[in-house]
Amino acid sequence: MFKKILIANRGEIACRVAATARGLGIQTVAVYSDADANARHVAECDEAYYLGPAPAKESYLRGDAIIGIAKQSGAQAIHPGYGFLSENEDFAEACAKAGLVFIGPPPSAIRAMGLKAESKQLMEKARVPLVPGYHGGNQDPAFLQQQADGIGYPVLIKASAGGGGKGMRIVEKSADFTAALASCKREASSSFGDDAVLIEKYLQRPRHIEIQVFADSHGECVYLFERDCSVQRRHQKVLEEAPAPGMSEERRKAMGEAAVAAAKAVNYVGAGTVEFIADQGGTFFFMEMNTRLQVEHPVTEEITGLDLVEWQLRVADGEPLPLTQDELAIDGHAIEARIYAENPLKNFLPSIGTISHMRMPVEDGPVRIDSGVREGDAISPYYDPMIAKLIVWGANREAALAAMAQALRECEISGVATNVEFLGRVIGCKDFATGAVDTGLIERNRAELLPTQSEIPPMVLALAAFAQVRAEQAAPAAPASPWDLRDGWRLHLSAKRALEFKAGAVNHGVEVEYRREGILITAGGIAALAQGTVAGREVTLAWNGERVQAQLVGEAGGKRVLFFAGRRFDLELVDQAAQFDHEEEAGGGLTAPMSGKVLSVLVQAGAEVEKGAPLLVMEAMKMEHTISAPAKGRVVQIRHAAGEQVAEGVELVAFEPAAS
Repeated sequence: MFKKILIANRGEIACRVAATARGLGIQTVAVYSDADANARHVAECDEAYYLGPAPAKESYLRGDAIIGIAKQSGAQAIHPGYGFLSENEDFAEACAKAGLVFIGPPPSAIRAMGLKAESKQLMEKARVPLVPGYHGGNQDPAFLQQQADGIGYPVLIKASAGGGGKGMRIVEKSADFTAALASCKREASSSFGDDAVLIEKYLQRPRHIEIQVFADSHGECVYLFERDCSVQRRHQKVLEEAPAPGMSEERRKAMGEAAVAAAKAVNYVGAGTVEFIADQGGTFFFMEMNTRLQVEHPVTEEITGLDLVEWQLRVADGEPLPLTQDELAIDGHAIEARIYAENPLKNFLPSIGTISHMRMPVEDGPVRIDSGVREGDAISPYYDPMIAKLIVWGANREAALAAMAQALRECEISGVATNVEFLGRVIGCKDFATGAVDTGLIERNRAELLPTQSEIPPMVLALAAFAQVRAEQAAPAAPASPWDLRDGWRLHLSAKRALEFKAGAVNHGVEVEYRREGILITAGGIAALAQGTVAGREVTLAWNGERVQAQLVGEAGGKRVLFFAGRRFDLELVDQAAQFDHEEEAGGGLTAPMSGKVLSVLVQAGAEVEKGAPLLVMEAMKMEHTISAPAKGRVVQIRHAAGEQVAEGVELVAFEPAAS
């Protein structure tokens, strides 16, 4: 077995690989960029070496620098994780030339499956069923439009060298094809350095089911059953589970054998995933093969009791597969939820900032957490905004659902927006609970999963008000000035005051009255005495016949995040003395919804536009976001040119609505 390996990745997968290596007595070498100097994966490896600036092209994609560090450190092999260089055949070949073992498939297999168009042609020859589409090399836009029109809408444009949902667009009608194609090609070029695309028929209510395969260098290959990854947004997986709901043994065997045949067709070695798309009747079609370990591999580990990273290391070291197909079996059900720093109510825009508070469920029994960040770490605009993967196991799907719902309620993260509550709503929605999953589940249940308004329970306002009062009372007063005391004392009277908390766009008033017997808090039309304590971030409160506990995290500018009853509430104490009435100025500006780069400007100053017209395109974390006109009007000025980096909230376009 290897004595030392270099992990050519970051975040949770680097931590994941390091953990298995540590258990096998293998030393690990981390690499890091400027943005990751204090990252968790650096701390969890035995050695760490600097790669370069934060952008991936200047650090984690520098294969030559990584190989140089591997040789300098004495590493014998390189584990690429997923993303970055994991499916780069040139890097795999360079490792071999440098005398290093690439812990992954041979370059020829990466090459054969890496380009989606070529892999479709290969599978067609092997008689693996394919979705109708165009998988050729002609990339002329007019020709591709002609192919799409011939296939029939809706169609899916997909980056040939793609993965992770990047460089993909669903096109509903012919008139939208040109703009969608241009956007796909830009995103594909940015993410993969290759803008080639393929066109496929987009199936209605399809399921995304993938098969985990593993092959060794002795000619053996097995499948480790399936994962259902149908619940997606922007073609990015949100929830994954194994086994797939409603999967029959007959279909499982057919899909598993097809996946093994696909792997053997390219002389595959190591861990790989063959992805299929299936219609509601169960007929399945080959989509692609990912020649690496997948983000969602933990659910397979949970139902098989295996460590797939250990299998990778053993196979890369020349050992045979630890088990045969007949020795593999499914035990129970597992679900994985991807926790991201993003705002679901703002079209899942990435959220950039520092994690000021992070409390996760205890890892015991059914709960497992794979994470690459800690409290105090920053989510930067340079990489995927994943915070953690929350994985649960149950004896059956019902038990796993209950475990996931409880685990999500115990997640507390502040400093950035997260999708935790959104995930909880998905787990609880009828379609998911009953196993009626497909790639349109989120959009179909949008009103339930993405509510536009959320009520603030009176108890939440009482907790916030009580914590505010206690914080003021605990503040030190001037030694000789009793007038600075904030205990609410009045001669023969009780003191009353009004507090106001802003949640979203709504202000909520709370009245506080200081009495001898305690503090009377009136919130949401309920008046009751409040008794409790505040110890650090923990608030304990008895009010209105209930005794509750909550976590309150103070943020800058009077903002605070309250975690209560499995939910997160973002509140801001309104400074009433600073409020004043004012008239909004005519017109206004359009601001950046997140930190990122202006990719392209689509209009000129002075242009008259209709509501919804695209004005410019931003890029953050390799995903494109279009800024559109909020109403019919005139573009007064473009504040930032293409190529400029901008911070969240910066004005991008000065815009003047048309007179009504």
